[in-house]
Order: sequence, then structure tokens, then C-alpha cells
Amino acid sequence: MKLTSALCLSALCFQGFRAAGQEAAGKPAVSPIYSVTVVSRTTKAINYQYRGGPTRIDFRGTVLLPAGKGQATVESQRGRTEIQASFENLTAPTQYGREYLTYTLWAITPEGGPRNLGELIPDGSNKAKLRVTTDLQAFGLIVTAEPYGSARQPSDVVVLENEVRPETVGSIQTIQAKYELLPRGHYTWHIPDGAGAAANGPKVSMDKYEAQVEIYEAQNAISIARAANAATYAPDTIGKAETLLVEAQQFQASKAPTSVVVQNAREASETAEDARVIAERRQQEEKLAAVEKEAARAKQAQEQAQTEAQGAKAEADAARAQADAERAARQQAEANAAEAQSRAEQAEAARAQAAATPAAPQTQPGAQQSELRMRLLEQLNGVLATRDTPRGLVVTVADSAFSGAELREPAESRVSHLAAVLASYPHLRVDLEGHSDSPATGASSRNRAEAVQRVLVGEGLPASRVSVEGLDDTRLLVSNSTAAGREQNRRVEIVISGDAIGTLPYWDRAYSLMPKR
Repeated sequence: MKLTSALCLSALCFQGFRAAGQEAAGKPAVSPIYSVTVVSRTTKAINYQYRGGPTRIDFRGTVLLPAGKGQATVESQRGRTEIQASFENLTAPTQYGREYLTYTLWAITPEGGPRNLGELIPDGSNKAKLRVTTDLQAFGLIVTAEPYGSARQPSDVVVLENEVRPETVGSIQTIQAKYELLPRGHYTWHIPDGAGAAANGPKVSMDKYEAQVEIYEAQNAISIARAANAATYAPDTIGKAETLLVEAQQFQASKAPTSVVVQNAREASETAEDARVIAERRQQEEKLAAVEKEAARAKQAQEQAQTEAQGAKAEADAARAQADAERAARQQAEANAAEAQSRAEQAEAARAQAAATPAAPQTQPGAQQSELRMRLLEQLNGVLATRDTPRGLVVTVADSAFSGAELREPAESRVSHLAAVLASYPHLRVDLEGHSDSPATGASSRNRAEAVQRVLVGEGLPASRVSVEGLDDTRLLVSNSTAAGREQNRRVEIVISGDAIGTLPYWDRAYSLMPKR
């Protein structure tokens, strides 16, 4: 990801906002740092014992955050692994550059594949907690500084990594995922006159702090996506992200509940990240197509030139009386053929180099499946918030869309629109999963999923393609310790899958196991 100076104003404001929070806790503001020593670290992956009960691991700070530390309890259960982690001494991430607004916890598979587990928001004492679930069985854990919490790939700023305890229960993998922390300077920022005034911001509550940070992260995500030409290659998705950001800002200005502001800002960040990945993928495909077209043109010119040379040679043999003129024509044709040959070889070399350097460092799905998957994601994002996951395309119907177990308007209209979109893809499956924040609620998670099913089937979607399941609180997205977290856990997820769109998310890639050279 590239970040230009024009989009860092939010990060500058964030620094003043963060400084105010630290002063409230009796701590001095942190000055930004623009260079970091190059080091190489290793993180061991752990295959946690299946249903073997909870076990504990530690976190240690890297050279970038030597005072940082933490611990986590990990428990492998049926169908998932639960992680409950806590961290200390998470000083302001803007110390690594004003573009860094937050910290993110990542799971890294033994093969190097990254998985974003969630955002860490430190309180006034620089402490943070996170409770999440993952479908991974063997993984290592790291914490990085990021421009926004919905990033799909970790940055080079690794500040914490897991450390195995002697009593940790699990099989330690022999493969070690390696990370090389590059010097800062990947992002640029020109400090405007009077920038220091932001450090004198007012003291605010933790709720307002979290809401403001989420808005700044959404601004960063949208700016980064636009820098990747998302306006040209994914206009619907980036437009959706900008609309969500405006709604979040309006909610904040009208003093709406913090949960509503955070919900819209996070959705804006996730949608902008989708737009960025789609844009980068399509640009790479466009470049590859242009190289192949140029190679075909050069090959055609070479064949034409060779034909002309053969004709000139035949005419020279047949008309000895015109030897001088024919010899000149033959030499000219041969020169043209040599030039065309050179152009063809250069174009072929460029095509081979482009084919050997794909947009993502892991094997991509078939071209038709990938294109259909991206096109359907764009259509669904225009109706409701949609994520691309290994399970399929996941459309989220939020808690605010329901009144008890029934859908409100305009959510019912959006689900009806969704049915119209899915009707044009008859080979895809639709699984409805109801989720809640407790084992049993007044309006059960299954009742809500059935309400969505009624709308989809009522709009013409065959009932045989739609399944319903109530999962209650078995798959929490975030911690239930706050009202905002409980609201986010109450949802219905529409999982769309099938052979037509493949099983590999378009953004997925292998995570490098070897240090950069």
C-alpha cells in the first residue's frame, strides 16, 4: 500500500487526539519517529491440541516496541479456536509515522498466510484487550501498526510476537515464519505550518476517542483506495465506502450513539479495502493483457516481414538481369525482418516477466471464477455490506435492521433487491446464519434468519437453494464486554458460495516465509 502526503491530515489530527487522551491519564504526548532499525525476527507457529482445554502463551515486544508485552489464553474447540488476549504498553502507533492510526492482531499459518483477527484500541493506560475466534488450528500471532484496522495484509511494522511458554499445550511447528522490518519512509508526510496545534486537543471519553479513531481510519482507507485508482476500477465499491463515511460523520455531528458511528466507520474502512484490492487486481490484469496484445502485434509484423523477404529473394533468383535492384530490396526486407524479430523478442520477454510476477504471491483461481466473484461482490456491496471470505461472499444484515425477529424498512427492501441479484446466479447456494450475543434471546437468532429467508423466497428465490441455521453466540465477532460489541454480534449473515465463484477469495495470497533480500 502507498500513502501520499495529501491523505495524512486525519493522522495528524489523530496524533493530537491521542495526545489529549494520554494527558488525561497523566502521560506525556509521544513525538512521531520517522526511522526504525532493520531487524529480523522469527515467530513459531503452534498446533493447539484439539479440544485439549485452554492453554496460555505470552507476547514479547520487538525492537520497535521493546516495552510492549501481553498474554493470551487459546482454546481449540469444535469448529473453532477461541483467543482471549490482553496487552500492555501499547504506546501511540503514530510514533512510527503519522499514517499509522491503530494496532491489529494477526494469525500467521505455518505456510505464511495472514489472517486479520481484529483491531486493538488502547485505553488511556495504553492497555488493550481482545476476544476473538478463528477457524485456524495451527498458527502464530503477531501485532502490527496499520493505517486502518480492516487491512488484509500486515504491514512491516511488527511490534509484538507470540512467545511459547514451557507449559503451553500444543505441537510447536518446525517451520518458522520470518519477518523483516524495513526502515520507515514507505509513507511520506509534509508537516504543514501550525501542525503542532493539534496536540492541544480537548480531553475526551473513551467512547468518543474510539469513534474518532474509526473515522480517521476510514478516511485513510478511502484515500489509499483512491490512490490505487479505485474510482476508475471499482467505482461502485469506493462510492459505497464514501457514503458510509459521510453517514458516520453525520451521526457523529448529531451526537448519535457511539456504536452507530463506529459501525458505519468500520464498514466504510472494510468497503474501501475491498475497492483497493479489486482495483489493484484489475490493473494488473489490464497490464498483462496489454503486454500480450503487443506481443501478438510484434509476432504478426515478424511473419509479414519474413513473407516479404522470401518474396524478394524469389524475385531476385528469377530476374538475374535486375540483380542490383533486387539485392537492395532483399537487404531492406531482411533488415525489416530483423527489426521485427527484435521487437517480438522484447515483447515476449516483457510478457514472460509480467506473467512471472502476478498481482498476489499465491496461486489465483480460474479467470472466469475470479471475474464472476468480483462482479458479484460489486453488485452485493451496492445493496448491503459484503465481505469476501474463504467460506464465500458474506452479506451482513445488522442488528439495527430488525425489530424483534422481523425486518424493518428499508432493510426489507434491500434484502428484496438482494434476491433479485441472486436470482441471476442459479448455481450458487445461499446459507442463512443467525447470530446473537447470548445463548438464548427473546427473538432467537434462527427466527431472524427465517425472516430473511421469507423475503428472499417471496421475491422468487427457490426455497431449495436457501438453508437456515441459528448459531446464537457460538461465533462472536468481537468481545461482548461493551454495548457496541454486543450489538455487532447480533446479526444475520447470508453466505453465498458455489463452484461458479470458486473457493479462493480474490484478495488471498501466500505470506512470505523467507526474509526480504
